[in-house]
Amino acid sequence: MGIQRWVKRGLDATLAGAGLVGIAPVLGAVALAIRVTMGRPVLFRQERAGFQGRPFVLYKFRTMLDPSDPRARGPGDEDRLTRLGAFLRATSLDELPSLWNVVRGDMSLVGPRPLLMRYLPRYSPEQARRHEVVPGVTGWAQVNGRNALTWPEKFALDVWYVDHWNLWLDLKILAMTVVKVFRREGISAGGYATMPEFLGNDPGDEGEEAR
Repeated sequence: MGIQRWVKRGLDATLAGAGLVGIAPVLGAVALAIRVTMGRPVLFRQERAGFQGRPFVLYKFRTMLDPSDPRARGPGDEDRLTRLGAFLRATSLDELPSLWNVVRGDMSLVGPRPLLMRYLPRYSPEQARRHEVVPGVTGWAQVNGRNALTWPEKFALDVWYVDHWNLWLDLKILAMTVVKVFRREGISAGGYATMPEFLGNDPGDEGEEAR
């Protein structure tokens, strides 16, 4: 399994690096569209929990207006999500800057999605096992329901991935991701721009960019 993990890291760095070069025109076009329609900043940066819960800064394209922006209809995520932002999320174009996280080693192409640092004490011991592997741009939960799943369902799929990981599974997930992106499935939970905030066993309230 150790050799497979070294191969996984090599493939991650190679594919993500080549991807960033190959999609440079797309990155530039999206950045310009955000700058024109939403202003600065173009990138969304947020501290997330990585391997073994260690923090790192996640990069995405910005999809929401600042709460103080007069164009925002309210303070909630759904009130600040722009039409461009909704399109970027539906097509997963907002995730493209995360390839830089993959190059850096903060993330893998495939693994459990990195979530907010404040979630760490809210996991059960079993759910916390999702941090036994490097987080990913896409993952088993993302191709099996994404944000249409409940938090417990997501975490169960994440732990299943930890227990069954191999390179063939990663390739399968990458192939399934392409299909899911084209079908635009599971983009948000019902009534939310993305997902309600994970509050352990308590009902969730909407959280800012919690996906």
